[in-house]
Amino acid sequence: MPLDPDKLLALRIPDIEQSYSEKDVILYALGIGLGRDPLDTRELSYVYEKKLRVLPTFPVVLGFEPYLLRDIDAGVTFAMAVHGEEQLTLHRPLPPSGTVVARRRFLDAIDKGADTGALLVMERALFDKTSGDALATMRETVFCRADGGFGGAARPSPPAHPIPDRAPDFVCDLPTRPDMALLYRLCADINPLHADPEAARAAGFPRPILQGLGTFGVAGHAILRSVCGYDPARIKSVAGRFSAPVFPGETIRTEIWRDGDLVSFRATVAERDAVAINNGRAEVV
Repeated sequence: MPLDPDKLLALRIPDIEQSYSEKDVILYALGIGLGRDPLDTRELSYVYEKKLRVLPTFPVVLGFEPYLLRDIDAGVTFAMAVHGEEQLTLHRPLPPSGTVVARRRFLDAIDKGADTGALLVMERALFDKTSGDALATMRETVFCRADGGFGGAARPSPPAHPIPDRAPDFVCDLPTRPDMALLYRLCADINPLHADPEAARAAGFPRPILQGLGTFGVAGHAILRSVCGYDPARIKSVAGRFSAPVFPGETIRTEIWRDGDLVSFRATVAERDAVAINNGRAEVV
């Protein structure tokens, strides 16, 4: 069955209610590599319950459902779908524990042609259950490599944020642990691709890869460290395009350019000079 854009856009997806605790906040921070140096008090504040802080990218693991595209009946070839872009907007800092309601919907379906694929744009909005206040909004683009040619109107993809043509203002190297993908699975994204060598080989990789949103979290950590002095309230949004996988154990090098409140960034694998996240954009205050 070909992809049905009208069905996708009209789909009523049930809300997800999720409670999280200080342990979840700490596990996420450990899962993207914080806490390596037990004497670094800046990182300790994200992995120790005393005056615990919440990382700005933590919302990406709340209301996350890895198999949504597999379970809906709208013609999506789940095995050929990959995460293309992520845009996170923070409306207010999250507390160290709470209950959120995630409301999800499809915003757009772009036909890139039968030989190329299709782009699906999804929104996941988080609200505090008690107050109803908006906490964060995520806009995710999924590249469905096998589902183009469904007859949608031909139109270009949204333009990518340009990276400045000058040397970066900051370069932040953050190593990843060999077991980082396994740790991150305890937060979200339990796809076997990130744990099972056979599943990774079937997908064309020599070994399990790090979750894209895990790489996204490491880049967010680099911005928090380099630009914001580890103050989570200073980051208002983070966005980027996924362009290459990271293997756990590799070093993620984040190049950062700052122009006032606008931060541009690019994350590469230092050992292979492969670009993992490109056209990155963040807003800071």
